[in-house]
Amino acid sequence: MALRGPESSGPSSRGPLEEAGAAAEEREAPAEAEAAAAAAAPLDDEEDDGRGLLRWDGFSAWLHCVCVVGFDLELGQAVEVIYPQHSKLTDKEKTNICYLSFPDSNSGCLGDTQFCFRFRQSSGRRVSLHCFLDQFDKDLPVYLKDPAYFYGYVYFRQVRDKTLKRGYFQKIAPEYFEKSKPYLEAACNDVDRWPAPVPGKTLYLPIMGVVMKVRIPTCHDKPGTTQIVQADTHISVVLSTVHEVDLFRCFFPVFFHSQMLWELVLLGEPLVVMAPSPSESSETVLALVNCISPLKYFSDFRPYFTIHDSEFKEYTTRTQAPPSVILGVTNPFFAKTLQHWPHIIRIGDLKPAGEIPKQVKVKKLKNLKTLDSKPGVYTSYKPYLNRDEEIIKQLQKGVQQKRPSEAQSVILRRYFLELTQSFIIPLERYVASLMPLQKSISPWKSPPQLRQFLPEEFMKTLEKTGPQLTSRIKGDWIGLYRHFLKSPNFDGWFKTRRKEMTQKLEALHLEALCKEDLLLWTQKHTEVETVDLVLKLKSKLLQADREHLPVKPETMEKLRGHIDAIILALPEDLQSILLRTSMT
Repeated sequence: MALRGPESSGPSSRGPLEEAGAAAEEREAPAEAEAAAAAAAPLDDEEDDGRGLLRWDGFSAWLHCVCVVGFDLELGQAVEVIYPQHSKLTDKEKTNICYLSFPDSNSGCLGDTQFCFRFRQSSGRRVSLHCFLDQFDKDLPVYLKDPAYFYGYVYFRQVRDKTLKRGYFQKIAPEYFEKSKPYLEAACNDVDRWPAPVPGKTLYLPIMGVVMKVRIPTCHDKPGTTQIVQADTHISVVLSTVHEVDLFRCFFPVFFHSQMLWELVLLGEPLVVMAPSPSESSETVLALVNCISPLKYFSDFRPYFTIHDSEFKEYTTRTQAPPSVILGVTNPFFAKTLQHWPHIIRIGDLKPAGEIPKQVKVKKLKNLKTLDSKPGVYTSYKPYLNRDEEIIKQLQKGVQQKRPSEAQSVILRRYFLELTQSFIIPLERYVASLMPLQKSISPWKSPPQLRQFLPEEFMKTLEKTGPQLTSRIKGDWIGLYRHFLKSPNFDGWFKTRRKEMTQKLEALHLEALCKEDLLLWTQKHTEVETVDLVLKLKSKLLQADREHLPVKPETMEKLRGHIDAIILALPEDLQSILLRTSMT
């Protein structure tokens, strides 16, 4: 099981280390597990790799750790190996990893199964390498930033073995179990030598004789476009995306209700995906979260959730309304436990889309008794928008013509993108109007504040500049906006936009200061006022560097020049004091 932390590129149903990841295996005797855990050799963590990084710094930019999870009939699940050995996991995190690395017993996952999970990091965890990665974070798309959670990627294998009491031998990462610890160590050493995950760069990632070519997306990419990564002669694998799933394959069982599901995700409604295996549940949950892109889904989501999860009681209690979260489950127990949830998606096996699914009506929740219930959407939700029949016909035609699933996904992703953009553009336009005029920014006053977001004022703008300008879909857009403004997704989106705009005001304030003749100003003011100005300017520079304000490098240099000139014009005793204070 390969575990990615906040330094990761973002959620994906397929991590680049799937086959080099850690494993879960079921064994009959505990002694064998202990022997495997004791085989690791100590490593020199302070060795420099020639890039100015300490040993394992390169690895930590991509992964937090790799775990080997074993199952013993008498002792149950246990983390046998954590690699690199210095990686820290709390007992609570280890427990979550143990249970999330195994499919539920009812899943019947014979052969190889790959899936992912996501769980909350323990509070108080010190994030590693933030100083090393902060410079990259500012260029990542907002939907790939998720610092409070771990993402786990599992490669699980189960084959029949009559010599074992339970009749199965379960493994993850076949190469690891064939070649044992040396393979895991070699794979992790390869990762440690990878280049940093810089957004926008095409990277070549060698691992155990295989070279992967991949590009990390950036916040500057045009929404809805995937940069084409060309295959080279020496490249084994080309990863066209690091975070997107096969959208059409995931929505295929319920694609007649795609638009309604988009509304439910947009509004942050409690949603359960009941699937036959962790693979199907994790891919479907990630597809749902992805359908409102480039808007980030700000609520919690769990691609694979079990009854042993540390948040199980919190998310299944009947004493309060279900929380804003999307859960992917496979255990039949959830059909009863989550019966009070307002929206449930039941899916069957995600088989290749070879025939057109029957148009299934939205089912009433009372008809959902067990996981054996028929596939469909169980909810009493009434969509705000009229269903777009054109996209349904287009996808149906694609199925009839045997159009590849990848092409169908492109059509569906473009449809969701246009729907999301039509919805969000009026909000973006209104929020931009909250920005003070540039002429109101004075270098000698604090930057002006943003105007307050007034819901009714925004609603009035929709009559002339609403989604009807860009979308053919009719319906109660006003009702949809009113509901959205009360959702966690609006709260998260507006906080992000407000922070960006506040930083823009700070940057414009710095530019205004640079245009002033500050040396001339000091000649008309006292030494105390001049020293105060220098300290404030230094503080501004530190803030710009710390918060990655959108300031041009030449502006920063000019401001440093102003500070140096002012200090040199002061008496020597003051010069020595000010020069000793911290500078960027």
